Amino acid sequence: MQVKQTLGRQGAGYTMNIRAGAEVLSKYKYRGARASIVLHEVQLNKFIEVWKRAKSSGVSLPVVDDPDYASYGALLEHVFRSARRYMMWACEQLDLPQPKIKPVPKSFEAEVEPYALHLLEEWRVPLQSVPEKRFFDQEYASPWGVLYCVDAMLEHAVMHPTKHRFQLEELIGER
Repeated sequence: MQVKQTLGRQGAGYTMNIRAGAEVLSKYKYRGARASIVLHEVQLNKFIEVWKRAKSSGVSLPVVDDPDYASYGALLEHVFRSARRYMMWACEQLDLPQPKIKPVPKSFEAEVEPYALHLLEEWRVPLQSVPEKRFFDQEYASPWGVLYCVDAMLEHAVMHPTKHRFQLEELIGER
């Protein structure tokens, strides 16, 4: 599979390289999972764009007790660590082999695009053969103790970068 070497904007809208993953994405038994994979990719790309603008704006992150907001780098690592963990959690609950998603490198700000391409490519594969029923048939404890079915965790994974993007847009006055 050849992965596009750029993320983010083309023209006025956001793009993602569905074509590169079209063969994998077309094999999904449950189209709802496919939709979550595609939406996660779109939202993660949008987050990266806004994160870059926020970081270069000179606006400081709010001072909070949350270590994930200690710096722009910490926030970036948090979003990507979480994305990796969501898919690993889903695979664990469904008794699937663990995906080949590499851990987030420390201080990877300068190389966010290559890691993002890797992560998103690996997100496309593991759930393709899982029947729809398996996404809803049980609830499992998340690492933070909340019960989720696998489909709900995928929806959470889509919203996670979306929520952080929204917070950054508010911070830099784009909302």
